[in-house]
Amino acid sequence: MSDFRDSAPSAETVFLRTYSRRKEDGTRENFREAMLRTVNDLAEIGKFSADEYKLVAEQALAQHAFPSGRAFWVAGTEWGKKQENFSGYYNCTSTHMVDLEAFGLLVDLAMQGSGTGAILEQEVIDELPEVSAAINIVRVNPIGTKPGDPDTKLFTTDNQSILIVGDSRNGWVKAYQDLIYLAYYSKDTVELTIDLSNVRPAGERLKGFGGTANPIKLETMFRKVADLLNGAVGRKLTTVEACLLIDEAATCIVAGNIRRSAGMRQFSELDQEARFAKLGLYTQDEAGNWRVDPKKEALRMANHTRCYHTRPTYEEVESAVRLQFDSGEGAIQYVPEAVARANRDILNTASRKQEFLKTYIEQGRDAAKALLRVFRKGLDERELQHRIDRYGLNPCGEIIGRDFHCNLAEVHLNTIDPEDYDAQRDAFAAAGLQVAALLQHKFIHERYQYSRDIDPIVGVSFTGLFDFFVHAFGYDWLKWMMDGRPEGRAANYFEPKEKNYLHIWQVAATSAVKGYCLKHGLREPNRVTTVQPAGTKSLLTGASSGWHPPKAQRFIRRITLGVKDPLVPSLIEYGYNVIPAQSARDDEGNLLDDITDPRVQEVLVEIPTEVSWANLPGCDEFDLNKLPVTAQWGLYMQVQKHYTQHNTSATIELRENEIQTLSLLIDESIRNGTGYISAALLARFDANETFPRLPFEPITKKQYDLAILPRQIVAQSDDRSLLDILKKFDSEEWSIESVAGCTNAACEAKADKDEAAGIAAKV
Repeated sequence: MSDFRDSAPSAETVFLRTYSRRKEDGTRENFREAMLRTVNDLAEIGKFSADEYKLVAEQALAQHAFPSGRAFWVAGTEWGKKQENFSGYYNCTSTHMVDLEAFGLLVDLAMQGSGTGAILEQEVIDELPEVSAAINIVRVNPIGTKPGDPDTKLFTTDNQSILIVGDSRNGWVKAYQDLIYLAYYSKDTVELTIDLSNVRPAGERLKGFGGTANPIKLETMFRKVADLLNGAVGRKLTTVEACLLIDEAATCIVAGNIRRSAGMRQFSELDQEARFAKLGLYTQDEAGNWRVDPKKEALRMANHTRCYHTRPTYEEVESAVRLQFDSGEGAIQYVPEAVARANRDILNTASRKQEFLKTYIEQGRDAAKALLRVFRKGLDERELQHRIDRYGLNPCGEIIGRDFHCNLAEVHLNTIDPEDYDAQRDAFAAAGLQVAALLQHKFIHERYQYSRDIDPIVGVSFTGLFDFFVHAFGYDWLKWMMDGRPEGRAANYFEPKEKNYLHIWQVAATSAVKGYCLKHGLREPNRVTTVQPAGTKSLLTGASSGWHPPKAQRFIRRITLGVKDPLVPSLIEYGYNVIPAQSARDDEGNLLDDITDPRVQEVLVEIPTEVSWANLPGCDEFDLNKLPVTAQWGLYMQVQKHYTQHNTSATIELRENEIQTLSLLIDESIRNGTGYISAALLARFDANETFPRLPFEPITKKQYDLAILPRQIVAQSDDRSLLDILKKFDSEEWSIESVAGCTNAACEAKADKDEAAGIAAKV
């Protein structure tokens, strides 16, 4: 039997792929074991009382309140107990790139799995020195020819240098940092030999963090970093060059099996080079073949945002919306609102906040900074500067601060009864305790610990809001949303009810954090609540992501796996269809269809999915792909105004005829100071068949019933969980060829489904 809800068919796959660690006997954790490992660790760090532990454990095991995905992975390990690894618990970080050491810090954070935000505004980058010397890489000794030494060593005689790269995270970070230092602190051209012989070859297991080594991009990274620095000899880096310096390392880290890319890069509003940096990244020749610019390719590792310290004009807002619609890039951040929210403890009345915003916009940052000192006597210059700089964003844009680490927890509203207010309060209180526990951490790097000391922040998020409101209000609310949330009787009825829920949840979360901090003598965070994108963890309960609507009432969810992952044969035996991923193509660029083809390195498992409210009366008659931009904006701003104290991560989908409408809404919010900071915008498209093998493919109820048939047939005769099946393939030799041509009930059911679909297509 599965540990997860029937409404979350992707949960087992995602859990086993992403969160389940191997135990000492080599088998994988089940959900209860993984969650108790995480909760027990948080309880130890946070010094929970018996009652606190009981609440957190109950809410986590019931899948009402989950700790962060990072904690779910590293908690309870020996690796996670070491102070130098504490950053591995945190999804969210941001760093002002004011010195050369910051570059190495970002690499260290990324290698621990943290998302990395970086402030790269011109005035920040101008604090860096000039590049003084060129680096000529004369030789690179190959990987893995000697036993691994974890330490990096640099030997320099005159202009001859040897960089011996250590076989460890610290070794990679130091080697990257040493290369930068050579360019900045040497006087003449450096003739450099890079020795990779100590670095373990691809495929060897990473003992501490988990996963396997893959240093395939390490040499390329060193060469590209050297080329970047060589191009800037005698001057300072440009903002885009500084960005590439970070992102070349990110490319290497992703290839090294550490984690996916997760980066945010913030530039000045007037930085035109940065504004258009990603345009032309991909080009297509006359034959239709796509080419990526090798010098700019690494820019795809992060999202780019422009920081507006002034109030943008309507024309600037519309231009930004149109640019995002056309390219997916060009987001703007309204900095004054971010800084105001990040100083909630000082700007603690509506009049103070409005005075601050007016001063910031009309007189500038220095005047706004001086006003903070008027409102709060005795602030020293460092804290004052920190306060005015609290507009750094994490990769998904939901956390604001400077040089921060922010811990997240997430309430899954779709698992809670809308009429059970006590259950809702318990879930948010538990999430508050989950995030507060890590306030006990002390960081080894002074800039991060200083930020923790004067501005401790946490993030209690939720997911499944759309599902929750459909269950709470039914068909009438959904119809009002599909109509664009127009003013009138429905708005007068539903908006106060939405606001009431959001307020209850905010109070429950902040009260729990406040009580915990008071008990332990910790400084209370002035920002507790946020909404993250909640992509992967949402699949554990089948929640619609964050506040967003689901893609459809019924859809095929495709999840990527490596072709050699033992989950692949397990999923086939479990009754799911597995196909090659989009990356699997022949020499002419055609998609491959056979998962046994040696050119296939990644596969997709296709999981038919039905949202929990799909069969409520009337609720499946709407096409959610046609949800108006006004409805998305209205729900998003309800959350932003009545729940969120940081920022609300949002991806608003729109069509071309909605560009002006959304631009007007954003402009109005900025002018009236109603809470907008930033949001991602994405052009809608309807032609699913034009883009095959997408992560989501909407389907009809009839298609869903056919697609789910193979899994239902297997379940009728075999009550094993996916984990039970996986044990066989985890412990035995197998080949993809041995399972691709299976003849079990699932395969026969798939053949029946294909035949039925073929008959249906002919009639």
